[in-house]
Amino acid sequence: MAGFISALPGAVSQGLIWGIMAIGVYITYKILDIADLTVDGSFCTGGAVFVVLFTGGVNLWAAMLAAMLAGMLAGLVTGLLHTLCGIPAILSGILTQLGLWSVNMSIMGMKSTVAINVTTAELLDKLLVSLRFVRDAVTGVRPFYRHPIIVVGVFTAVLIALLYWFFGTELGCALRATGSNRKMARAQGINTDNATVLGLVISNGLVALSGALLAQYNSASEINMGRGAIVIGLAAVIIGEVLLGRLVHNFALHLASVSVGAIIYYIVLQMVLAMGLNANYLKLLSAVVVAVFLSLPYWKSKYFRGKVKAPVNGGVRNG
Repeated sequence: MAGFISALPGAVSQGLIWGIMAIGVYITYKILDIADLTVDGSFCTGGAVFVVLFTGGVNLWAAMLAAMLAGMLAGLVTGLLHTLCGIPAILSGILTQLGLWSVNMSIMGMKSTVAINVTTAELLDKLLVSLRFVRDAVTGVRPFYRHPIIVVGVFTAVLIALLYWFFGTELGCALRATGSNRKMARAQGINTDNATVLGLVISNGLVALSGALLAQYNSASEINMGRGAIVIGLAAVIIGEVLLGRLVHNFALHLASVSVGAIIYYIVLQMVLAMGLNANYLKLLSAVVVAVFLSLPYWKSKYFRGKVKAPVNGGVRNG
């Protein structure tokens, strides 16, 4: 139990970082109604671009911006394959994801792992987040506001505010209308192909940004760091929706619930690991968690909804 409690701040920090990726998944899965598998590749792309640029002497914010732009480019490729080439969205994502593996290897100089030398105090201080900051902020080595939970929490709040503003604009409403009813959106003069591409671009940009933050947190970019990212993203979206869906009715709060879902997901994983589960079974556990939460709405409607009483006399009142 003590081990679980000590690991809890790290689990929350990772949950917040993956929560940004999950918000990107929310945009495609919930708003656009598209299952985009590009994220498994674009997540690693963000981490790879950031680490290579940052270790090469590029400013941290410029490296993070470049990572986000690289992810947006990946989303653009998926969108064009879907809209211009007529390839189904799920296959477009698979094709882009497949190609990104080679692209990511090329970015990292054909190395499976590229590390940030955090033994250099000057380089470590430049990072926005790091696993080492979890302990340092608690022990007083660093100011409390450098704790990853606070830093990524503020980062997430700013992103949610920006997305809330964007989806309230005419362009954002067009994107939401496209996902809600594509035919009706076309009838209103909305270019649904452009809206779809834009949604995929924004989504994968957020995913790559999350990858850049995780690469900082782990002090390395690894070629398989994005494997299974779509499962984690879906888990966060579904957990947030099932547990908080009835409590939130504002779009910004829906985005926040996705981040909360990612935190809950990582706390559950940490709890299971503390109970002695072999780490090699985590992927299976992730799949089971997603399957269960995806099934809950169906089970609830089929088995737990009260039976509707038949109207008296066919619904006609007496007298």
